[in-house]
Amino acid sequence: MRRMNDELVFYTHPMSRGRIARWMLEEVGVPYRTEVVGYGAPMRTPEYLAKNPMAKVPTLVRGDAVITECAAICAWLADTYPDAGLAPTTPVDRASYFRWLFFGAGPVEAAVTNRSMGWEVPPDKRGRVGYGDFGSVMDTLVFAVSRAPYLAGERFSAADVYLGSQIGWGLQFGTMEKRPELEAYWARISSREAHARAKAMDDALVPK
Repeated sequence: MRRMNDELVFYTHPMSRGRIARWMLEEVGVPYRTEVVGYGAPMRTPEYLAKNPMAKVPTLVRGDAVITECAAICAWLADTYPDAGLAPTTPVDRASYFRWLFFGAGPVEAAVTNRSMGWEVPPDKRGRVGYGDFGSVMDTLVFAVSRAPYLAGERFSAADVYLGSQIGWGLQFGTMEKRPELEAYWARISSREAHARAKAMDDALVPK
């Protein structure tokens, strides 16, 4: 049983995917404590590895609950704090919510990473990878953001925080094609107050 006084502790680094979790925390609007973990040895201490054996950030802890992986953190926060309204409840919208949340964690993550490493899937091997080819992923992202104002329909959700962050970074760093539909979607969701707060917090923590 959750204890009401369990503190929410956010382990992160300002130059990491922890920025996604920070944005989600700000959208949820609950108190949390930030612990910045340096790269290298600080992420490999026995104490931290007990929380995240992958030796990476972000990690979120509340009492005995430990959650890692950005998509999982976003979904967990949305379900744990339902008053924020970041997890759809209708079957149709919830289907889209999970569809695009996991599309981001699977095909998008793999396709963008592989391309940035210079790895291209041979045409005759595309059926063996979860994303097929990079162009198909880009086409699918355009489809996802063009169907409604947000990924799960008419309301902003945790799926927009997670997949939207990937789109924003892809456009910023050139790892995704700058298609007009993606640029318009990113402009729409990045104008949210919670995103501005989260960005300012992390920017202030970047080593000078």
